[in-house]
Amino acid sequence: MDETIADTRRLISKPQNLNDAYGPPSNFLEIDVGNPQTVGVGRGRFTTYEIRVKTNLPIFKLKESTVRRRYSDFEWLRNELERESKVVVPPLPGKALLRQLPFRGDDGIFDDSFIEERKQALEQFINK
Repeated sequence: MDETIADTRRLISKPQNLNDAYGPPSNFLEIDVGNPQTVGVGRGRFTTYEIRVKTNLPIFKLKESTVRRRYSDFEWLRNELERESKVVVPPLPGKALLRQLPFRGDDGIFDDSFIEERKQALEQFINK
């Protein structure tokens, strides 16, 4: 009967230089959600968010791009991902229906603090 002996020698790694230590990672995809802007009046009023993408992945034609999107665009993206993939898609922040009721003491979904909370939640969603 042959006995198998595990090889416990350490792998020899090349020494790390300054570029390896402090240079950009070999592959990265950074997505930031920011700069919210509310546009329109009355029932046509909505908030858009600036989406900035930076990457060095070869599948992307542009290494940096910026677009503006609103909450409904994130809903569309989530629905498409859920429909077309077999992975679990994270939830979006809620619709905030109570904030849309009339006669509130604040600006509802257009209140600065709510917009900031939603911006952070959308960034968490898109990065998951």
